[in-house]
Amino acid sequence: MKKTTILIFAVFMGLMGFSQEDNNNKEYKTLFGSNNMTHGGYGAMSVNYSQLDGEDALLVGMRGAWIINHGIGIGLGGYGITNNINRDLYGDGYQYQLAGGYGGLLIEPIIGANNPVHISIPVLIGAGGIAYVNNSWTSASQQPYHNGNYMLDSQAFFVLEPGIELELNMVRFFRIALGAYYRYTSDVSLTYYKLNTAELVTENPDLKGFSFGITLKFGKF
Repeated sequence: MKKTTILIFAVFMGLMGFSQEDNNNKEYKTLFGSNNMTHGGYGAMSVNYSQLDGEDALLVGMRGAWIINHGIGIGLGGYGITNNINRDLYGDGYQYQLAGGYGGLLIEPIIGANNPVHISIPVLIGAGGIAYVNNSWTSASQQPYHNGNYMLDSQAFFVLEPGIELELNMVRFFRIALGAYYRYTSDVSLTYYKLNTAELVTENPDLKGFSFGITLKFGKF
């Protein structure tokens, strides 16, 4: 009986020791991550081609994000609209350009970040503004339609822009991303008076659409 008790105790202690060693060799995991979580961040410059109200346009942007555990980026991003959309709204030779930009919160899941080629899924949620502005080389005082103001009308809009990017790890601190995006915006109405006819004109430029471009990312990934 005594030998049996000693044997059972020895086996029990052996199992306890094995279990303790096995637990020490494993990472302790919880629902909200582990003690080995990593942090990084990046800044980026983007140039995208798109169409704005049916005309070609370039979207020149910047973004910055905090990267958590190589798997998700959270930050801010925005684009300015560069285009050649000139409108002779009054028929008097003065040109007005559709101009504006947008930006907001950036959420960017990253899939397979340690692979040389991988995927990221940036989603931009925010707001922007669009306006008709004078694009002529004459002074505002010579144009009676807007009383010395270079802007005819402007309006804010909501924007949601999801995308998908193919990322290339060039070196440890530099990535190139080739992306496709869809820009959804709330409806926009721009209104102005035609002085010669006293007509109130409302136009609804379409800001929705796809864009395609390249992003250069610099940082700790």
